[in-house]
Amino acid sequence: MDNPALPAALAVFDAINTGDLDALPRLVTPDFVDHGSPFPLEPGPDGYRRILTWVTRVLRIRYRITDTIQTADRIVLRAEATGHGIAPVHGPDAVGLPYTMTTIHIYRTEGTRLAEHWGVRDEVGAMVQVGALPAPDPSALDLAAQLPAPHENTAAR
Repeated sequence: MDNPALPAALAVFDAINTGDLDALPRLVTPDFVDHGSPFPLEPGPDGYRRILTWVTRVLRIRYRITDTIQTADRIVLRAEATGHGIAPVHGPDAVGLPYTMTTIHIYRTEGTRLAEHWGVRDEVGAMVQVGALPAPDPSALDLAAQLPAPHENTAAR
């Protein structure tokens, strides 16, 4: 199934990669909501431009789309983001260190435009890569074998 807003979703990623966000008003609805932003934003293209300006200028993120799923009113993009550590986000020791982060972006669409966005990012993985967080101890996986199995829910009987 082809979603007519797929070109808009792909154009958003092109805009991020080039830093040219001028097309956003043509790509998103006037009441567009970005639920994936770490900051509160006003709805619409101006709010989306604000967070994407931060993504492109501060984080200097670039994306490579690795998978696309479409339904009648949804577009899901799996993408690999690359960036470099910055002090306010990753700490002073991570400045300039490269990272790669897996991401998933879900857009609700209206016609040829994007109406809502939800984003999931492996920010912990990025923090581990730049040394801002320690890598998880692999032996922690063995904890499951040491814990009792969950009890059957008897309240539902």
